Amino acid sequence: MSQGASPPRSKPTRAVSRLEKRSVMLSGHATSVALEPEFWRALEGLASARGVALAALLIAIDAEREGRTLASASRLAALASASRR
Repeated sequence: MSQGASPPRSKPTRAVSRLEKRSVMLSGHATSVALEPEFWRALEGLASARGVALAALLIAIDAEREGRTLASASRLAALASASRR
């Protein structure tokens, strides 16, 4: 290494997220949503608190997602539910 040169920087390592993919029927067609297990648990808790099936909750989230992807809207719904507790 020459004088004044910086040592090579290593790239920061990222934790690999493990997504769980689940299928659901929306508007008459099958689609899948990939979320982290923690979000699935939060959504299952939200569905249970509302007294509906997870599929019904995802249908409601889909109806209100305003241009976001279903995965993003689902994460936001889980986050909003957790912040109300």
